[in-house]
Amino acid sequence: MRTDSTTNRWLVLVIACLAQFMVVLDNTIVNVALPSVQRGLDFSPANLQWVINAYTLIFGGFLLLGGRAADLLGRRRLFVAGVALFASASLLNGLAQSSTMLILGRGLQGLGGALVSPAALSIIMTTFEDNAERTRALGVWSAIAAGGAAFGLLLGGVLTDLVSWRWNFFVNVPVGAITVALALRHVPESHADLGHRRFDAVGATTVTAGLLAIVFGIVKAQAWGWGSARTIGALGLGALLLTAFVALESRSTAPLVKLSIFRIRSIATANAAMMLVASALFGMFFFVSLYTQDVLHYSPLTAGFAFLPLSLGIVIGAGIAQAILPRLGVRNVSVLGLAVATAGILWIARVPVHGSYVPDLLASFVPMSIGMGLVFVPLTLLATSGVQSDDAGLASGLFNSAQQVGGSLGLAILATLSVDRTSALLRHGAATATARAAATVSGYHVAFLAAAIMMAAGAVLLVIWLRRRHLEGVALDPSAVAAAA
Repeated sequence: MRTDSTTNRWLVLVIACLAQFMVVLDNTIVNVALPSVQRGLDFSPANLQWVINAYTLIFGGFLLLGGRAADLLGRRRLFVAGVALFASASLLNGLAQSSTMLILGRGLQGLGGALVSPAALSIIMTTFEDNAERTRALGVWSAIAAGGAAFGLLLGGVLTDLVSWRWNFFVNVPVGAITVALALRHVPESHADLGHRRFDAVGATTVTAGLLAIVFGIVKAQAWGWGSARTIGALGLGALLLTAFVALESRSTAPLVKLSIFRIRSIATANAAMMLVASALFGMFFFVSLYTQDVLHYSPLTAGFAFLPLSLGIVIGAGIAQAILPRLGVRNVSVLGLAVATAGILWIARVPVHGSYVPDLLASFVPMSIGMGLVFVPLTLLATSGVQSDDAGLASGLFNSAQQVGGSLGLAILATLSVDRTSALLRHGAATATARAAATVSGYHVAFLAAAIMMAAGAVLLVIWLRRRHLEGVALDPSAVAAAA
């Protein structure tokens, strides 16, 4: 798309970033509200994770489809549709009267986000044709992502504490309405010239359904038993659907995912490592939110402030990574970051029932967050380098999908392990308030330890799978991180 002289490019950037801010904000604003949501809608400990997973699975499963559909059907059209769906689903979530209603609404939110994010980034990339201006625009885009995550922690605490958890969803409604109105007036329409008008909706639906079936089987295994016919049936159905997805993609003339891209070792390794990293990170946020509010009895606002050092540490770690990448290389910096983050998670895996913020939480947050900052930059470069220009969007989309899907699968596994441990202790002990608290925290210990193992496995994967020859096509250009964010 070539913008005409009447297009205010920087206003277009503001509109795109406003939508992305809303989507990013949702990731953290809901985490802080989880204990209040659990009490308000009577979620069981095992099912509470669906507040996160219903969103992330649908978002990750349809993210690539959203990008391709935006190119074919019109970037503004998909952007507006996605924002409208996201805001409407947020309204439904705020009005939810049952756990099932909220879970369904979160899935709709995820679908809206999968339409918004790739369309917004495509609008920026096509609006700013000058390389210098595009770099500045992408810098703003990346800052919005980091700022939205941190602001979500505070806003979630404020709204939950002073009004209600429902306002964590209601706040998206006016933002969405303003964004739609501005986009219709100021964002020009554009399409990609791909020579065809096909996109793989069947593939996106198949892979998402397969992942949902697997997560459902993992979650229900605690109640049904790992060897029950229902658990095996759910996991088997998920595996069958994922196998069908691979078969569909290998035969499709317009595949959602070109399977040949995984022949590039750096991309395959980076995506696998990111799935493990996200598995640990999503679980850490989930359980720390529950620990601070349900065990330490922090208010939602205090919990939001308690999380802030995590955002600051990630920013610091990312800055360090950019400085040392030219000297140490992407693999070494990634492994270093994973080792530091693993140490942080191992520290929090020993939190007591009557814990204190500085020695038990902050002492873990500092290495964990700095380690994560060290990891994100080199893994992004690994995941997006070494591809042809036509596959650049696919590579970045795959990396973002790996984050969401990995986080969902990991959270399902960690939550199931935690609930199993807590239930086992309560079956063999007195159900006093003290015993329940001790059993709950013991369940968190198991989840944190498993998260540390996942994080360490990511480092092992990088060491084993990547050799010097696999890194030759990786450009040490931090500006690529913004483009892939």
